[in-house]
Amino acid sequence: MTVVAGKQQQQQPVRSTIPARLDRLIIGTLAAFLLLNTLPADTGWRMGFLVGPVLAIVILFVRRNLPESPRWLLTHGRVREAGASMRYIEDAAARDGQQLAAVPDSAAITIMPEQEYGYLTLLRLILHTYPKRAILGGTLMITQSFLYNAIFFTYSLVLTKFYHVTDNAVPLYGLAFAVGNLAGPLLLGHLFDTLGRRKMISGTYLIPGAVLAFSAWLFDAGVLNAASQTLVWIVIFFFASAGASAGYLTVSEIFPIEIRAEAIAVFFAIAQIFGATGPLLYGALTGNGSSRAGLTIGYLIGGGVMIIGGLVEVFLGINAEGKSLEQVARPLTEVGTKGGTS
Repeated sequence: MTVVAGKQQQQQPVRSTIPARLDRLIIGTLAAFLLLNTLPADTGWRMGFLVGPVLAIVILFVRRNLPESPRWLLTHGRVREAGASMRYIEDAAARDGQQLAAVPDSAAITIMPEQEYGYLTLLRLILHTYPKRAILGGTLMITQSFLYNAIFFTYSLVLTKFYHVTDNAVPLYGLAFAVGNLAGPLLLGHLFDTLGRRKMISGTYLIPGAVLAFSAWLFDAGVLNAASQTLVWIVIFFFASAGASAGYLTVSEIFPIEIRAEAIAVFFAIAQIFGATGPLLYGALTGNGSSRAGLTIGYLIGGGVMIIGGLVEVFLGINAEGKSLEQVARPLTEVGTKGGTS
């Protein structure tokens, strides 16, 4: 069975860079503050743990209203469903006032639907077809995961041990931290499509890396207090959260459409393995708060890690802005192609 794909795809897709975890971070932090300050301590923290599962249940209902990807449907031979899903998406965009430009016939491609591609296919693509893209995606996800987990999971220790913030007040600082995380992707997100992926991703890794390294000197010198330390974190993650979001989505757009879900899952799992070392390292370096030397080294390491991610983007980044997914990586199901060679 041969299917013509491409006529229904928009040439310049809008790219979202706001990860769902930022919304959960704000809600979770606010819930923690309210629960810890209105309920007994032994009850408040237990109720706080229930916030996560409640949100997960909500997502189950939200997911039922999301249209299936037309690309996925086409590559699996479900042409009618793909057309219906595309019309649903286009109608929703039109109701929002968006102008959808027609895609020329020359952009159409012919595909031969397949049922599925396994992890062996992904391994072949990583090792043979797209090794540079694998290095790029892996580096972006590992570096941001290390920094994010290291700072987020130990910021309360820093506040309580070095700045003597009370346990009940810690969520307030966390709320400010969370708002900064959300503001970055909201305000910078559109620039990834206008200024370009390479410039924005490298910048949102290099800038927080440099700021974190500079903040290590400020921390070691003892010139920061709880508020200014939190302000530094807000500045760092204003950029870093936008870069992290783009790092996640980079993996999903630089590999062929048939394998992108498996790619993001594999790279995410690998990143979390490395990301888990961040809290362990920073927790050990924090100690009992008697010395700033260890955590100073940790901040320098974190800054260096992000700078590495930014430099890899500079040299290996993909200029995917304004392009369809099929232009960035040729589909595996396209007749006459094996998914590209770059």
